[in-house]
Amino acid sequence: MHEINEQIIQFFALESGLRALIASIMVGGLCGLLGCFIVLRNMSLIGDALSHAILPGIVVAFVIFGYSTVAFFSGSVVAGLFAALLITWMQRNVRVKNDAAIGIIFTFMFSLGIIGISWLSHHQGVHLDLKDFLFGNILAVDQTDVWMTLSMVVVVTLVLIIYYRDLFVTSFQSDLANTLGIHPDFIHYLMMTLLSLSVVASLRSVGVILVVAMLITPASAALLISDRLPKVLATSAILGMISAMTGLLLSIAYDFPPGPSMAVVTTLIYLMIMLFAPQRGIVSRWRIKRKQELRIVIEDILKLLTRTGEQKSTAIDQIARRSIHSSEALRKWLNKMKKLGLVKLNNDEVCLTENGSLRANQLIRAHRLWEVYLVEELGLNPDQIHEEAEKFEHSLSTEDIDEMDQRLGFPDVDPHGSPIPR
Repeated sequence: MHEINEQIIQFFALESGLRALIASIMVGGLCGLLGCFIVLRNMSLIGDALSHAILPGIVVAFVIFGYSTVAFFSGSVVAGLFAALLITWMQRNVRVKNDAAIGIIFTFMFSLGIIGISWLSHHQGVHLDLKDFLFGNILAVDQTDVWMTLSMVVVVTLVLIIYYRDLFVTSFQSDLANTLGIHPDFIHYLMMTLLSLSVVASLRSVGVILVVAMLITPASAALLISDRLPKVLATSAILGMISAMTGLLLSIAYDFPPGPSMAVVTTLIYLMIMLFAPQRGIVSRWRIKRKQELRIVIEDILKLLTRTGEQKSTAIDQIARRSIHSSEALRKWLNKMKKLGLVKLNNDEVCLTENGSLRANQLIRAHRLWEVYLVEELGLNPDQIHEEAEKFEHSLSTEDIDEMDQRLGFPDVDPHGSPIPR
């Protein structure tokens, strides 16, 4: 561990190491920020396509201007925009599926780029390392690359701020765009342009193959955490920066390739959030489902213990005969209910507390009001409604029950003649 720390400290003591760290953080934040709109607009495949389609632009730029960062940037942007226009034209004017059009264009342009780089290397006596373009080479970032990336971050961020309202509307309510004076085609091509700029900015860091991971994965993770777009944007940008920085640190410490390390880290972060995100995480949803199942069992036992308006002690064995639970299982549930203050236990007898009686009456009220609703509002036969009411009685809130009671005219009895608790 000490050797790893020394290695990391020595690396960042170098000017090239500091440039690599700054470039990684900027690329992670940029991709995370723009990636939210890419995911929301179902443009993930287009992002992948544009990241591959810029290779011919790099080849052409090299042939005309030689090895120049500015030339590579310009050629990549032009190639990306050309691919975006071609994909959009095919999707709108040719009888081809949208994803098929994307696949046709990006594989064609990607193949042209590989052929061009191979031809230059073999026939022109120059060395363009294909791996650097495919997987990135953050350690080779120079001062010009850093300034270029910073420019892309500033431009993309400013455009997102200026056109935030338009992007929001076209992402969630595209049908309202024309009504509000928003031009969806303009926003579409604007997104294509921003996407091309972000891909070019990420070229050195993660390469054309892995840039889609930095665009899509942090945004997808952020969408598991929140529904509010501003919070999603901030979270995605932060996750992107953390992924890029952590991936770079791992690549230095263990001699991993930086680009793939960043992609792996961002995926691992996504998996963690997928498991433990509040509300939407797999573990959280399991806990919510489990909690709901426990609540339903407790409420069903409350129904067994009550008669409208009465509180009395009942033998546990007698309740077990009417229950789906064995006497032993029922005792465990009753002990839990005792801790919740719903019942009192006295040897082999149980009775409801005041709180338990209130909860039971609320449940019965919900059940019987729902039965009235099914008969009076939906016209069902009274013989058909009990099982349906058994399902919904557990999911109706107090507000729902009061609203239903008012809508039904405050009935006193259910369709079977049983009184409805007030």
